[in-house]
Amino acid sequence: MFEVEGLARLEADLAGAARHVQVGASRVVAKGAQNIKDDAAQRVSGLRHAPALPAALSYDVKWGGGAVEAEIGFDKGRPQGALGNLIEYGSANNPPHAPLGKALEAEAPRFAQAIDELAGEALS
Repeated sequence: MFEVEGLARLEADLAGAARHVQVGASRVVAKGAQNIKDDAAQRVSGLRHAPALPAALSYDVKWGGGAVEAEIGFDKGRPQGALGNLIEYGSANNPPHAPLGKALEAEAPRFAQAIDELAGEALS
């Protein structure tokens, strides 16, 4: 037989860490989404044939099933937003520019660092 001391304190600490992560994760994901949107907008700015394309970029952050996610892309309801897929993926006659893919790749290390810091804060 053995005795464990401090289990109630550990349980309370872990519950507090979970709340901290829930609040912080939304903030981290929203910041990452904004950074990706801004980077992609900069990458498509100055396109002679699509001057309104940067303003067609948007993002939404959603919670569901215990997870937070961001959807970032060209809003087809905005002027020139429908050109986003063509610019991102290209076509038979146009090479892909991949502004969103490149922006996501650039943000990935910053996002990972922010998540690591959030986890560290939650457990300290």
